[in-house]
Amino acid sequence: MAHQETGAERLLTEAEVADRLSVKRQTLQAWRARGHGPGFIKVGAAVRYSSAAVAAWLATRTVTPRVGRGGVAL
Repeated sequence: MAHQETGAERLLTEAEVADRLSVKRQTLQAWRARGHGPGFIKVGAAVRYSSAAVAAWLATRTVTPRVGRGGVAL
């Protein structure tokens, strides 16, 4: 199978993104259906993801723990 690229970037398959995020492919499919998850690209019937879109989405999911009195996370 030929790799699809955007400029110089190889697009990631659904399976690759699922593996990278440690979720099932069905989870990605459910997220797409609900309008959640990383942005994706439709190539015919295939779904592809750019590494930049996955990284950007992950950045929005980052949680910084709050610290309370005595240095204990809240």
